[in-house]
Amino acid sequence: MKRDPAPETGVRAPQPEHAAATEHALDARLLLPAPRHLAAIASVLAALALVVLNTAITNTALPTIAQSLQVPPALSIWIITTNQAALLTTLLPCAALGESLGYRKVFRWGIAIFLAGTLMCAVAPTLSWLIAARLLQGLGGAAIMALAIALLRQVVPSHQLGAAIGWNALVVALSSAAGPALGAAILVVVAWPWLFAVLLPFGLWVMLAAGALPVVDGTARKADLLSMALDAGTFASLVIAAGVITEHPVLAAALLTISAIQLALLVKRERQKEAPLIPLDLLSSNSFRISVIASVLSFAGLTAGLVALPFYLQHGLGQGVLETGLYMIPWPLTVALFAPLASRLANRCSTAWLCSVGGVCLATGLTGAALWPLRENLIILVPLTMLCGVGFSLFNVANNRNMFLAAPKSRSGAAGGMQGTARLLGQTAGAVIMTLLFNLLPADSAPQFALCAGASLNLLAALISTLQGMPRASVSN
Repeated sequence: MKRDPAPETGVRAPQPEHAAATEHALDARLLLPAPRHLAAIASVLAALALVVLNTAITNTALPTIAQSLQVPPALSIWIITTNQAALLTTLLPCAALGESLGYRKVFRWGIAIFLAGTLMCAVAPTLSWLIAARLLQGLGGAAIMALAIALLRQVVPSHQLGAAIGWNALVVALSSAAGPALGAAILVVVAWPWLFAVLLPFGLWVMLAAGALPVVDGTARKADLLSMALDAGTFASLVIAAGVITEHPVLAAALLTISAIQLALLVKRERQKEAPLIPLDLLSSNSFRISVIASVLSFAGLTAGLVALPFYLQHGLGQGVLETGLYMIPWPLTVALFAPLASRLANRCSTAWLCSVGGVCLATGLTGAALWPLRENLIILVPLTMLCGVGFSLFNVANNRNMFLAAPKSRSGAAGGMQGTARLLGQTAGAVIMTLLFNLLPADSAPQFALCAGASLNLLAALISTLQGMPRASVSN
């Protein structure tokens, strides 16, 4: 039986003793009957859509929710921050639990917890209640996001992994694009609790459809609760520090120090383990490590650009809310439309080359949006944002494919957890960059500087991706 290739550095990531038996079982699952095979794939993609739609809808409705609950905007931000913190602190533990207990079991529990949190959101009478519900949603969403591609890897052949990652990018992009419009349409007709209530029937269907996923036994490794607590403390301190860095820099510095200490203790504790919570075994692979670093940089630049562009359109270019929304649509729509082609290219071309080209395209689009005299001809922004969409689609599909192919199939959960962690770390860093620029620069020029910062980060991601220096990966099951 063929195995996954060793990491490009020549260092083979350790596997559990029963890895061979597990891989045999995974290969057998590729023989699922066609209807069940399609239902399994659909359940994973639909669960991702559920989480992304929820995030996009909530972000759009935040001012309305704050006004309804009669809380100041600064406090309402915790509706978003709490969910993000829950996601970031539990991604790696959820990945570890998936490997230990079985991906399907933890994935379905994640859906159930997410739905419980969604129901709590729909009936929340106070801000405190809503924040607690969003925390629960984050816990469930972490299991879904950490294990999605690991589950897809169980039901598609390896030569279709690039396509599966493309489907993932397509669903995320379409959900991100549809979320604001769907949220606005709901708020025109009914009150904000219906933003969450309308997701419940969809979520119940996802739960039922997930029954089609293959049952593959986990490793039965005992969960290390102390390591999970250190992991949660590391990322919780980091997210809170990011939220208070501009108003309370001393507190932020203290929290960052606490985060660093906990991370050091966690790495020391996990270093000798066969399957560490923080996947040090996978990070020993040059290809995997470069993909993670490039992902953090790219998502930081992407977030800075996506946050800055609406401010630039409204405050710098005098556009209204509706016009701003229309000018923002081409970006995620292009990501969605280009994802299938990006997945085919990822199966045929060097992932390092595709990541580099994608990063350069995204950097070029952001630079153009920042420096082009858009007041004279605003329509030029459309092809520039479409170039950003093409670039991100190329980078994201190729980089994620490379990340997963650098990991043995038995460690797909850990790879998924690390992928999600890299993305959220990048998004957090991008938001911090945007906040700092708004505090340091005049409001009318800060968005353009943020766009340039986003371009620089993506150019750096493109350059780092060239260090992979490898041909297209080819893996058998």
